Amino acid sequence: MTSTWDFAADTASLVERLGGPGAGLAVALENLFPPIPSEVILPLAGFAAARGDVSLLGAITWTTLGSVVGAVALYAVGAVLGRDRIRAVAARLPLIKLADVDRTEAWFARHGVKAVFLGRMIPIFRSLISIPAGLERMPLGTFLLCTTLGSLIWNTVFILAGYGLGENWPAIQGWVGAYQNGVIVVCALALLWFVAARVRRSRQELR
Repeated sequence: MTSTWDFAADTASLVERLGGPGAGLAVALENLFPPIPSEVILPLAGFAAARGDVSLLGAITWTTLGSVVGAVALYAVGAVLGRDRIRAVAARLPLIKLADVDRTEAWFARHGVKAVFLGRMIPIFRSLISIPAGLERMPLGTFLLCTTLGSLIWNTVFILAGYGLGENWPAIQGWVGAYQNGVIVVCALALLWFVAARVRRSRQELR
């Protein structure tokens, strides 16, 4: 909790000194370093707007721009890594087969637009979804459109909540924490199912 409040104080200071661009910078860093909590930055930006440190439109615009800048940086990481490197790494990993990579690529080819758009509104995946988009070389214009729209919705909801709650903006963290914990549980169960299924299949192939 202490680290969260320290970060909140640093973000508040950044917004006070730089206004909207400060909030945008904080969000860009949040995209690149997911442990930095957007559920602190965005409501705090809304609170700053309520106090008059930045306009409400400015807070939404700058934080959305920051989201897009951070997402493009991760898209570039995926593009630089490339499919060949990822396949080479996957081939060396236990329990992973290249067929799994092929299926993932086929899935992203069919659902990439929805994945990027909706992924911007899911904790953990908000940042990570940009990397497979880069790996698969999703058209940059499409990526920017999906990222901008998804980020705009996510940012607006939390900024307006912070604006409306005022000094009570920290209450939002509890709601988002429950949402994020649910996402983590689902991901953990999916991972356990994958590992169990792959181990069972490997044992059957050895018989």
